[in-house]
Amino acid sequence: MIDVKEIMKVLPHRYPFLMLDRVVEIEEGKRAVGIKNVTVNEPFFQGHFPGNPIMPGVLIVEALAHLSGVLAFKSGVAGRATYFLSIEKAKFRKPVVPGDQVRLEVNVLRGRETIWRFAGTAHVGDKLVAEAEFTAMVTDKEL
Repeated sequence: MIDVKEIMKVLPHRYPFLMLDRVVEIEEGKRAVGIKNVTVNEPFFQGHFPGNPIMPGVLIVEALAHLSGVLAFKSGVAGRATYFLSIEKAKFRKPVVPGDQVRLEVNVLRGRETIWRFAGTAHVGDKLVAEAEFTAMVTDKEL
C-alpha cells in the first residue's frame, strides 16, 4: 500500500488538487488500484452544486490520472514530469457525492519511454461511476 505521504513524494499535486488518498494495489508496468475519499469539505462542492453536491466528472478523470502518474513513476519514469495529452471515451455513469469512497483502477494500454496510454474506471461500491482512456507524455522538462 502507498499512503498519501508517499503519493506526495511522487506527484507534484497538493491540496486542494490532490485527488488520490492511497494506492492499494500496484503491478509495475501493468495496473494500479487507488482510493479517493470524497468529503463534504472538498472546495469544489461550494459551487458544484449548492444544495446538491456532486463531484465534477473531470475531477474523477483527474483522480484516475493521478493514479496513473503513480503507476508510471513506480514503473520506471521516476523523477520525470507527466502531462495529459488527451482524454477519450470519457463516460460518467452515476454521480459521486460526499461520503462516497471512489475505487480507481487504471490499466496500461501502452507504456513507452515518453508516451503512455491508460484505461481507467472509477467505482463506488459495485457501481461503475466513470470511465475514460487517456494518454500522457513523460518528459524531463517542465512545459
